[in-house]
Amino acid sequence: MLDGIKRKIRQRQYEFSKHAVDQSIIRGISVPEVEEAIIGKSEVIEDYPDDKYGPSYLILGFTKAGHPLHVQCSYPSRPLVKIITLYQPDPDLWIDYRVRKTG
Repeated sequence: MLDGIKRKIRQRQYEFSKHAVDQSIIRGISVPEVEEAIIGKSEVIEDYPDDKYGPSYLILGFTKAGHPLHVQCSYPSRPLVKIITLYQPDPDLWIDYRVRKTG
């Protein structure tokens, strides 16, 4: 599945939700950084097959500058992969940016 997402990102077959556009502006995350994080060394860290907006994944990737990004996007079965939200993970909430801390 991740290979399919990467392929669609490389081919520019993706779109941002309004929420993702808003979050990218508020958080100062550029489109090239989102592409770098997904296309580079990335991994699916959570799977949301029953998400109310359609099946999606949470991907951890890193920008060329080494900044971690979480990008939630739709499964690649859609004609365009939808970027649902994006953010830099808070180390107080995540273990190695991969696992949510509990409690």
